[in-house]
Amino acid sequence: MSSSPPTEAPATPARRGPGGWSLRTRLVAVIIGLLSVLGLVVGGTAEIYLHASLYDRLNAQLAEMAQRVTGGPGSRPGPWPGRPVLADSPPPGVPPGSVVLTRIDTGDPDTAVLIGGLVVFRPGDTDPVGSGPQPRLDYETLSDAAVATLAAVPPGARPVDVDLGTGVGDYRVVAGTGARGAVVVVGLPLAETQKTLLQAAAVTGGVVLLALLVAGWAGAVIVRRTLAPLERVAATATRVSELRLDRGEVDLAQRVPEPDADARTEVGQVGAALNRMLDHVGSALAARHRSETQVRQFVADASHELRTPLAAIRGYAELSRRSRRPVPDEVAHVLRRVESEAHRMTTLVEDMLLLARLDAGRPLAHEPVDLTMLTVDAVSDAHAAGPRHDWQLALPEDPVVVVGDGARLHQVLANLLANARTHTPDGTTVTVGVRADGDVALLTVTDAGPGIPAPLLPHVFERFARGDGSRSRSAGSTGLGLSIVHAVVSAHGGTVSVDSAPGHTEFLVRLPLNRQPPAAEILAASPDPGPGRPA
Repeated sequence: MSSSPPTEAPATPARRGPGGWSLRTRLVAVIIGLLSVLGLVVGGTAEIYLHASLYDRLNAQLAEMAQRVTGGPGSRPGPWPGRPVLADSPPPGVPPGSVVLTRIDTGDPDTAVLIGGLVVFRPGDTDPVGSGPQPRLDYETLSDAAVATLAAVPPGARPVDVDLGTGVGDYRVVAGTGARGAVVVVGLPLAETQKTLLQAAAVTGGVVLLALLVAGWAGAVIVRRTLAPLERVAATATRVSELRLDRGEVDLAQRVPEPDADARTEVGQVGAALNRMLDHVGSALAARHRSETQVRQFVADASHELRTPLAAIRGYAELSRRSRRPVPDEVAHVLRRVESEAHRMTTLVEDMLLLARLDAGRPLAHEPVDLTMLTVDAVSDAHAAGPRHDWQLALPEDPVVVVGDGARLHQVLANLLANARTHTPDGTTVTVGVRADGDVALLTVTDAGPGIPAPLLPHVFERFARGDGSRSRSAGSTGLGLSIVHAVVSAHGGTVSVDSAPGHTEFLVRLPLNRQPPAAEILAASPDPGPGRPA
């Protein structure tokens, strides 16, 4: 059975974004995404815990320092609580780098007394005994902005973080009440604490990033190995999709390997389902092939058996018309009609028999055929059959020779010319061209007729295809002419196509120039046995 060549589905444009990713990429991306979230959660939790621990320890140190400075409960004994409020040196036990500021209100905010600053080491004076300079704690003056910031800290509040400006940095400070109602503000630097938190965050981030890289690589390897069976299943399906399933006997031997068809796994379930589907498809194709073979055999046998009685009918009709005795006009007309219809039925039977033989793979003759001379002869015959058409030739200077069956190729060209003559009005220009293009020979038949209707165009090479009024079969065609063209050209390893629009219809036949016949087809086909003899 012949059919029009399958049309390819339009290519789907590649989708951008995650929607167009492969399953492998999606799985790896999901793994990396989950690990990233996990790393952020773990790293963030560790950073928060470290922040709370460091600040709790700093608050404890700050509370102890405040008790020492203000002389509150729990302060260590020393000279500081009993010393005058307006001390000009830091109290004992205050670490260098800390901040101590004493504020005494005089009733006038503009005349409040502020004493203190940044606690630093001083080399000190040389000891009279000669032991060298003795270091001591001293105050270093703070900027007015820093002093104002410290003075604004309310006493009794929780520790707060303040910025004391360039060169001093961030401090955690707390204010308390000392002797004589003085407000004492003490603070410890945050530089080491912030540095520790920053280093911990950098180390955690680096470890998480390294873990993500390792996990991404390992995930890609694991996913690739895990999906390898699915790739083999897809490869099997791809090989099956490349098989020609629309005609002939199909050996559907492709199956998913047994290890990839284990129903205990998800991929194995897909492989097993594909194998079952291929079994059903193979059975259906085998049944279809048997049915087609039976139909072809029936058509071939019926066509062959019908040729003998049709030849007898034509012979008796012709013999009756040649009788010496006068035949009434009415009987003569009937005999002419019988002979005409017998001739038409003979043509139909011959076409059906030819198609059946081509479908059955009967070999064709393989001999050099000059397409140029073949075209000249066919156009001469067409001119004789349709003198009212304008027949034109477009031939190359050098002959175009192919290997094939000359009689069948002549039938291809005769059918195309008959199709143009039958379905175009008188006076239509029909141009037949032959040329070589690379390793193929191109044969074109172009007419300026009304064209083929768009709904009929995809079906013109099907058997018994019928056109509408624009291509009416006024000459009584059988509807097998173009299907024979398609079958014969395909048997020669070529292709035939049509392009039609109002005012321009072109049939294009492509035949290989250097086609080597298979070994089984080197011998020419046996001649037609004729009526009454087996095919």
